[in-house]
Amino acid sequence: MIHLAKEDVKHILGKFIVTAMGVGMLLGIVLIMMGVYRGMIVDAEVLLKDLNADLWIVQQGTLGPFAEASRVHEDLQYTIQSLQGIDKTCAITFQNIQLPKKNGKVRVFAVGYDVYGDINPVNPARLVQGRTLTTDHYEIVVTDKTGFSLHDKIKLGRNTYTVVGITHGSVSSGGDLLVYISLKDAQELQFSYSNKRIQTDRARGIINKDTHMVNAIIAKVKSGYSVAKIAGNIRKWYHKNVYTRKQQRTVLTRYVVEKASKQIGMFTAILIIVATIIISLIIYTMTLEKMKEISIMKLIGLPNIMIVRMIVEETLLLGILAFIFGNIFSHIIYSKFPKRVVLEIPDAWMLFGVVIAASILASFVGVKKVINADPASAIGG
Repeated sequence: MIHLAKEDVKHILGKFIVTAMGVGMLLGIVLIMMGVYRGMIVDAEVLLKDLNADLWIVQQGTLGPFAEASRVHEDLQYTIQSLQGIDKTCAITFQNIQLPKKNGKVRVFAVGYDVYGDINPVNPARLVQGRTLTTDHYEIVVTDKTGFSLHDKIKLGRNTYTVVGITHGSVSSGGDLLVYISLKDAQELQFSYSNKRIQTDRARGIINKDTHMVNAIIAKVKSGYSVAKIAGNIRKWYHKNVYTRKQQRTVLTRYVVEKASKQIGMFTAILIIVATIIISLIIYTMTLEKMKEISIMKLIGLPNIMIVRMIVEETLLLGILAFIFGNIFSHIIYSKFPKRVVLEIPDAWMLFGVVIAASILASFVGVKKVINADPASAIGG
């Protein structure tokens, strides 16, 4: 009976392969959707891994700068530095900005940090050209995908910055390209107002504006000290929210990436259902096209089980070919996407299992038609 399916496929080989390729493109999109989700998780951890901080101290009642607005005083880092068990601290800011280019603007996520501090967020392994920041003002490190080159001039706010370093693979938790500027420059961009705004505020009696604010203080704990215990003491005595590295990762995956992952999951489920329906319709159409032949088979005495087996085998073959084409298609186009797409083998095998199950389910449409076929219809055309 394997030969029966084989001969039938050979008879319509061109159509069969083109159909498999069409379904394969749909399955390739399913793989890409899974890869987008995996990429979001990887992106969410890039900055966390680069900073390698044990503690994140943020504004009380907030989830921290990745999930919502957080402001603490810059000098809190010195208070945290003086605590027993703390090795290094760093005041840090985060903000989305637009870098101007000749053909438009590039959206980036800017990290501001103390150039002379103990923690440098620029991962040396990602630095492919130039150097890190060495002065408090007017220098910027960009990632290669921004399209800027070393020594390029970038106008931001009231000042012009020089590109002194270029990194590769630096992205924010949301997948935006990362750039690095000094803490003082970042504070000026984020917390300072225009001259006209300052003049208007003074007319209203609003005089003092504190620009010595940051979004978080990060700290590294000395070996042998309990991270959880130090975090608890800071919460108790300094009235701040404190997250360990593991807790910050949970914040990112649960509160920042969660909704997007659910949405991607919904799209993936819909695409799989659509693929199953398409395979069912294709098998049904293919079965209708050979109903006369099937009736003849039944008329000469072939049992239903043999004909059913042919239909199931053809459906499975269609699903397997579609899966292969889908893998090829996804690996060809995934690098073209603007954000990171991570294709993993376990995801592919999981999809393969789903495709096999969907193919078997889809074959029931053709099987039902075969069982109900009337052998008498083979007589008289």
